[in-house]
Amino acid sequence: MPFVLRDQDGQIMAVFDRAGVGQTEELPADDVELLAFLDKLTSERMAQLSAFTRADLEFIRVLEDLIGALMEKSVISLNDLPAEARQKVMNRSALRATLLSHMPMLELDENETIFPE
Repeated sequence: MPFVLRDQDGQIMAVFDRAGVGQTEELPADDVELLAFLDKLTSERMAQLSAFTRADLEFIRVLEDLIGALMEKSVISLNDLPAEARQKVMNRSALRATLLSHMPMLELDENETIFPE
């Protein structure tokens, strides 16, 4: 059974698998308050992961555009990249070209996104 640590208002603020300093209150695993705390914690973590994933996807596009701009200006060439990176750039470029050829309406302005908020 889990042990909980409560704040000054009596709200659960942490859950532990064994008793320790400050966390001596043991609750059954199906305790409503415990389950609500864990659900809130899980929801918050999922929101953080979702935001991080979205940031990653946006950053990938930044890198893709940056590589393209550097190549256009002859600052770097595709051959300057390591073989694995070169293959990933070419794969991504081919995927984007295929997607846009099948769905030309996806050519978006710079501030638009395929995935609405």
